[in-house]
Amino acid sequence: MLKWILTLVVAIFLLGIISPHLARFIRFGQLPGDVSFRFRGRLYAFPFATIILCSLLLWLLSRLI
Repeated sequence: MLKWILTLVVAIFLLGIISPHLARFIRFGQLPGDVSFRFRGRLYAFPFATIILCSLLLWLLSRLI
């Protein structure tokens, strides 16, 4: 159980570091299907298509390994 929690923490940490740099190459959070709106001066984003794309890429990577 501890291995899974540690793996999850490391994955979230790495994703937080990599995602701003990844946004330059793919339009991370700006794909068709991503929803964003402004409410009371704050921008709320729901990147549905980006999450599906990243999930598919990770699934394919896990199948190859």
